Amino acid sequence: MATHNNHLNGDAISNRHVSKKPKLAPTAAVAVITEDDLHSEFSHHDPAVARINNGSFGCCPASVIAAQRRWQLLNLRQPDHFYFNELKKGILHSRTIIKDLVNAEHVDEISIVDNATTAAAVVLQQTAWAFHEGRFQKGVDAVVMLHYAYGSVKKSVEAYVSRAGGDVIQVPLPFPLTSPNEIITEFRCALERAKSGGKTVRLAVIDHVTSMPSVVIPVKELVRICREESVDKVFVDAAHGIGCTSVDMQEIGADFYTSNLHKWFFCPPSIAFLYSRKNSSSCDLHHPVVSHEYGNGLAVESAWIGNRDYSAQLVVPDVLEFVNRFEGGIQGIKRRNHEKVVEMGQMLAAAWGTHLGSPPEMCASMAMVGLPACLGIRCDLDVARLRTHLRDEFGVEVPIYFRAPAAAISAGDVVTGYARISYQVYNKVEDYYKFRDAVDQLVNSGFTCAQLST
Repeated sequence: MATHNNHLNGDAISNRHVSKKPKLAPTAAVAVITEDDLHSEFSHHDPAVARINNGSFGCCPASVIAAQRRWQLLNLRQPDHFYFNELKKGILHSRTIIKDLVNAEHVDEISIVDNATTAAAVVLQQTAWAFHEGRFQKGVDAVVMLHYAYGSVKKSVEAYVSRAGGDVIQVPLPFPLTSPNEIITEFRCALERAKSGGKTVRLAVIDHVTSMPSVVIPVKELVRICREESVDKVFVDAAHGIGCTSVDMQEIGADFYTSNLHKWFFCPPSIAFLYSRKNSSSCDLHHPVVSHEYGNGLAVESAWIGNRDYSAQLVVPDVLEFVNRFEGGIQGIKRRNHEKVVEMGQMLAAAWGTHLGSPPEMCASMAMVGLPACLGIRCDLDVARLRTHLRDEFGVEVPIYFRAPAAAISAGDVVTGYARISYQVYNKVEDYYKFRDAVDQLVNSGFTCAQLST
């Protein structure tokens, strides 16, 4: 009987993969999620911790974890059947849903990879080959990227582009920010410097939502500028994109765009998509792990890179069911998360007499909040130690960013530390009050970061 039930469970999964256009918004038949449901879905979270750091690792509800477990068991029960009859079909279904979510023209433009870092390797590997094969000129052709690019992406540019002989031009960005125009101006200046220096910009790497400090980049405007300035290709690194901010391939107009689904779209780790606009160069993209699918197109190559756990890539339909239980679906979740993170950020800034790191329209589901200057944050080591102290002593999990004051300004009364707060559906106002009270306790006790170095 147990075997029969398992077989039925497997068939239930298989039957989900009929070719239907996915519903991207809730319908009347969908059971609306309740507060009790939310508590149950995220009851595996540590109740002793104010987890206001969804941006780092994301979150996965219990119903999706259960769906993932069913896929894992289906594979382990009969791997050959799973490989030949379930895997490709399931991944295609997930790709189709992603295609509709991001408004791509064709499912072939969507590949599923492990994470945004893998996607960056795919794109930058192509750039490196162009240098090695003589299509790009060493010392002449260049890649432009933002100074606030994610650390692993910076390392990938170093590993693929710099080693191949390409120049790398970084766009300096101010922080705190008062307007998107500050970013646009710096980006234009960087492209002008490249042109005046005789450089040809072959690739621009642009973040959609920077990680640290967290700021929404005016990505559509920067892509448009790249087109005006004859930049060959544009790659948008949107690790925080889908589920966090507006993601529309037709509006953005980039050649390549990647986003994780395990950060803000409730998938288990790890899954990301890489969009590559159909053109003559997209066929030359390859997964950095070469399997026997090499040469069959990036989407097919990425769907099999050896015997491993693909379950995170197969639960996208279940995640869509989950988000459609919320009013307005994923769009409603994004809107409410944005409104709440701004509200909580402003509450914290008012309590501490500080400010947000950017105006509300440049926050998505994360906001940078200035910490009291009297905490004495002087370097990156201080923020690392302070973060650990907040975790261990107060049960608060939040990343902290160090921003050195301008050379001409004394650090005494200047905000040099910013907390990056996130808001996701499982968060409660009490999480942010807990953070506020922890910092207030530190301030009232005369604490400084110097005490953590002894």
